[in-house]
Amino acid sequence: MTSVQDSSATDSAATLRAAMVDQLRTTGDAIKTGQVAAAVGRVPRHLFAPDEPLEAVYAANKALVIKRDGNGAALSSLSAAHIQAVMLEQAELEPGMRVLEVGSGGYNAALIQEMVGNGGSVTSVDIDQEIVSRARACLGAAGYRNVEVVAADAEAGVPERAPYDRIIVTAGAWDIPPAWQEQLTNDGRLVVPLRLRGLTRSIAFDWVDEYGDVGLVSRSYRLCGFVPMQGLGTFRERLVPITDEVVLQVDDPSQEFDVEGLRDALDTPKLERWSGAAFDLPDELELFLVTNFPQVAQLHVDETQVQNGRFAPSAARGVPTLVNGGSFAYRTKRPNEKTGGFESGVVAHGPDADRVAEHYVELLRRWASDHRRSGAARIQYVPKAAGTPAPLVGLVPKRHGAVAVRWP
Repeated sequence: MTSVQDSSATDSAATLRAAMVDQLRTTGDAIKTGQVAAAVGRVPRHLFAPDEPLEAVYAANKALVIKRDGNGAALSSLSAAHIQAVMLEQAELEPGMRVLEVGSGGYNAALIQEMVGNGGSVTSVDIDQEIVSRARACLGAAGYRNVEVVAADAEAGVPERAPYDRIIVTAGAWDIPPAWQEQLTNDGRLVVPLRLRGLTRSIAFDWVDEYGDVGLVSRSYRLCGFVPMQGLGTFRERLVPITDEVVLQVDDPSQEFDVEGLRDALDTPKLERWSGAAFDLPDELELFLVTNFPQVAQLHVDETQVQNGRFAPSAARGVPTLVNGGSFAYRTKRPNEKTGGFESGVVAHGPDADRVAEHYVELLRRWASDHRRSGAARIQYVPKAAGTPAPLVGLVPKRHGAVAVRWP
C-alpha cells in the first residue's frame, strides 16, 4: 500500500522534474529535441540520489557527489542534468541503437535506455565495484532492468558486447584509447569530455576516412566538467610552482619551464597591452588561445596576489598563459564601451615581455576578426597508426595519438 507521504513525495518529484525539463528547454540551450525532453521527463532522477533533497536532485545545473576519496576529492558524481542533456543531444540517439556508457551512476544509463527503447541495448562500465553495485540497485529500483552494468577498466571498453553505435563517456578523459575507436561501428559516434591543455570540452566525434582525413572528427563541442578518469586512463596534470602563491598548471608532459627565470620575471615591471578587440565568448576564446600557443599553461595565483595589485583578477581564476623562457603573458580585460562592454588585453612580465605581449595581442585580434563565434573549431583525433597530422600549429600530443584543432 502506498502511504499518503510516499504519494506526496512522488507528486513533488514529478512537479520538480517537469519544471527542470522546462528550464532545460528554455534556458541554457541544453534540451533541443522532443526525444531528450521525453527521456528526462520520464526518468525519476531522485531514485538515483535517494539521500539528497528533491530540490537539489532536480536543480538543472547541480552535480551531486556520490563518492569521495580519503582526501575529499570526488570519485563519482551524478552529473548536472544540464550537461547530461547536452551530451544526449550531441549523441543523437535513435531507437534500436547499441550504446556503451563509460562511467556508471545509473541515471544517465536510464536516460539512454529510454531513448534507444526495448530494441536497443545499453552497457554501462565502471572500474569501481561499489559504484557498479549502487548503479545496479538504483536502476532496479527505478524499473530499468535491461541495462547491463559491468565492472571493468574502461580503457579496454567492453569488447564482448561490441560493436556500439554510440559510446558516451561520463568521466573526464585526457586521451582516447584505441579500444573505444575499435568498438565503434563504421558510422558510430563517440561523445567524450576531452581535456585539452587544461580545458575540458564534451566533443561529439564521428569516424572519417576520406579526403585525406583519417580519424575522429568533431561534429560539435560544448563546455563541461567531470571527475577524472580512473584506472589505466588516469592522467594527472602537473603543478609547476613558481612561488608559494604563483603556480602553473600543465597537462602536456613534454613541456619544460625555466622556473628560476619565471620567478625572476615576477619582480619585473608589469607590462600592459590592449587589443582594441571585444572581450566576450570567453570559453571559445580560451580554446582558441590554448590551441594556438607554442608553449601554454594555466596560470593560478593566490587571491592575495590580486589584492596587492601584482596580478589581474583573471589570474586568480586560472587563465591561459603564454610562456617563452623567462617571460610570460596572460589575458585580462577592462571596461570599454567602444568594444561593447569590455576590451581584451594582456599583462606580461620578464625580459621578453614586449614580444610575448605582442604575440598574445595578435591572437586576441585574430580571434575577434576571424573566429568570434561558438563552435568555430574543427577538432580531429588522429591515432598514432595514422601518422602525425599537419600543420603542427594546434597539435595537442596524447598517449595514443594527437588532437589537431583547426580554426577555419
